Amino acid sequence: MSSPSSKRVRKFLVVVDRSPECHVALRFATRRAQATGGRVTLMCVASPADFQHWRGVEQIMKDEAHEEAESLIFAAAKTVNEMSGIIPELVIMEGRTAECLLKLIREDAAISILVLAASTAKEGPGPLVSMVASASQYPIPVTVVPGNLTDEAIDHLA
Repeated sequence: MSSPSSKRVRKFLVVVDRSPECHVALRFATRRAQATGGRVTLMCVASPADFQHWRGVEQIMKDEAHEEAESLIFAAAKTVNEMSGIIPELVIMEGRTAECLLKLIREDAAISILVLAASTAKEGPGPLVSMVASASQYPIPVTVVPGNLTDEAIDHLA
């Protein structure tokens, strides 16, 4: 029988980006972590444009992408903390979002659940939701939250 101190803390992973549904995933993960004594991990990907003509310009573009990722993730961290008192773990990676996401999940065994919100756009649920849905052997459970939920509905469900 395991003791309470050996109980593994669940980490809820949220991908932070500029999508309108990001707020929904962030709020749901935060409320679930709050209700279950879990943690929140925020991941943001700095994706500079593929530009290799001039090295100086390429570096400026990478720096700008990293600054934007920092701005997004710090704003999300502030939201998590104000909503719940939880200080989230922040991860900024460089590359393609889907590849960075899988890399982080494989490297951090404490991440228990990926929380995504489905887009309400006509084009479909969004690229990450589509990728996870089509992956036959995704390494962790994924919670897909409807992107049109209100804050009150999220608080009630979580």
